[in-house]
Amino acid sequence: MLTTRNSEFYLDDQPFQILSGGIHYFRIIPEYWEDRLRKLKALGLNTVETYIPWNVHEAKKGDFNFSGLADIEKFIELADQLDLYVILRPSPYICAEWEMGGLPAWLLKDNDIVLRSSHPTFLNHVEEYFDALLPKFKRYLYQNGGPVIAMQIENEYGAYGNDQAYLEFLKQQYQKHELHTFLFTSDGPDFIEQGSLPDVTTTLNFGSKVESAFATLDAYKPGSPRMVTEFWIGWFDYWTGKHHTRNAQDAADVFRELMERKSSVNFYMFHGGTNFGFMNGANHYDIYYPTITSYDYDSLLSESGEVTEKYKKVKEVLSDYIEVPEDYHSQIETKDYGEVELKESVSLFDTFPQLGRKVTHIAPLTMEKIDQAYGYILYKTNVNRQGELSFNIDAIQDRAFIYINGEYVDTVYKNDEIKERKLNFLHQENVLEILIENMGRANYGEHLTDQKGLVKNLWLGEQYWFDWEMYAIELETLPQSFTGSDTRYPRFFKGNFTVDVQADTYVDLTGFSKGNVFINGFNLGRYWVTAGPQQRLYLPGPLLKQEENELVVLELENADEKKIKLVDTPKLT
Repeated sequence: MLTTRNSEFYLDDQPFQILSGGIHYFRIIPEYWEDRLRKLKALGLNTVETYIPWNVHEAKKGDFNFSGLADIEKFIELADQLDLYVILRPSPYICAEWEMGGLPAWLLKDNDIVLRSSHPTFLNHVEEYFDALLPKFKRYLYQNGGPVIAMQIENEYGAYGNDQAYLEFLKQQYQKHELHTFLFTSDGPDFIEQGSLPDVTTTLNFGSKVESAFATLDAYKPGSPRMVTEFWIGWFDYWTGKHHTRNAQDAADVFRELMERKSSVNFYMFHGGTNFGFMNGANHYDIYYPTITSYDYDSLLSESGEVTEKYKKVKEVLSDYIEVPEDYHSQIETKDYGEVELKESVSLFDTFPQLGRKVTHIAPLTMEKIDQAYGYILYKTNVNRQGELSFNIDAIQDRAFIYINGEYVDTVYKNDEIKERKLNFLHQENVLEILIENMGRANYGEHLTDQKGLVKNLWLGEQYWFDWEMYAIELETLPQSFTGSDTRYPRFFKGNFTVDVQADTYVDLTGFSKGNVFINGFNLGRYWVTAGPQQRLYLPGPLLKQEENELVVLELENADEKKIKLVDTPKLT
């Protein structure tokens, strides 16, 4: 098994340099896992690393999923078939710009729980999850004939807390399930003291400043092996921002520094993939920064798996140190399918009997309190006052459309600078509706307990309002009927089309504003054309049928067009 001595890694008692790339199986359709792994191997890497997100495998308490996008065992087996080693980084927490950092939203139903700590309730949930997850990996350990050479304890914990008992608990979970493998922690250089355990190897996460990073590690733990668990070669994007890029030669030059120091390295990311559905996370610093659907990350492979200039530059560096394999030529094609007319439409408000799960309560409840993880939630109450009433938007998480007596009156967003708003009620008896979008829970830092919806009762006109109806709209199913009388947005638009071959394509949403796209019932993710930087959604070819396909757009605000285009190139501005 993997060991360390004299500041080096050893595998089977031979010096071993880990040359790894990060691939998140849950961000890639399973039909493409082998393609991405073959490209990793063709670069000259010997290992693949992946996170394991708790909220993918236990989206609802006690309901475990290890199939489809969640089939972690199949992913490990594919890597093994290609003679690649595997590094696993299980939850509880992964960050990864993933929804709530991989923690399941149902944890937030309990207001007293203390996340990422030795709080008994949290540890109990972790242990029950690990009882289902960890036994799956025993047969894949290297000493048992499998490819798994190492596993991580938590993730960048030093940047969050200092609960050493929590880290020890996680270590004991590996022992409980007889996962006697190489264990490690990883943190940025400034946080290694709080995030490390005395008898567990400490590794680093950084994108530059190699010398100072390793000097910090040497000062803290002399004789540690040099390992960059996350060598950041790009960065993620957020809505309203610009697409991040890093010069390919610059990334390659820093990689050469690592090779000169004989450091082990894991490229974060080798291939980023896509935040399908509602699974993008968010960062919350001065304001809230929700991550876009594309997780291109300016990595070695593009979002759709194409080899980049950065990939080629890194391979040039590697060829100076090892014998690199021949290039792998993918058979995946990209195609422009042209226009798809969206001939049918229906207001979201007409679909509540089909799609909305109704809950009533004296006061508004958060999404988590009514067992809703993702999507949209409608709050409805009666206001028996006339005139202009003021309120503060801080109760609303994250973005909301407000309607009075069936008429749209305002949009509010948690990033709005003006927090005090006014609503004008024309009658003595009024119906107030607030439709709220969860745009992604925080995945890092102090705002991890990021509840969604109305997080407190609405203080409107200097008083609280009681007796609320709530409709949870998670969009796990789509409308069966596209008939209705309500003219309001949000609206579903539906079109059908056929294809002769299954090829990758991109959904161009010019003329639309903000919403989600579904192909044959699969949620491709969010778009926000008017905010950018992402203008098109990636549609992997295997999601198409060589027969009739159904494309549904949920447009939240306004659509100038009643058609979309399926084109052959992405657009990140």
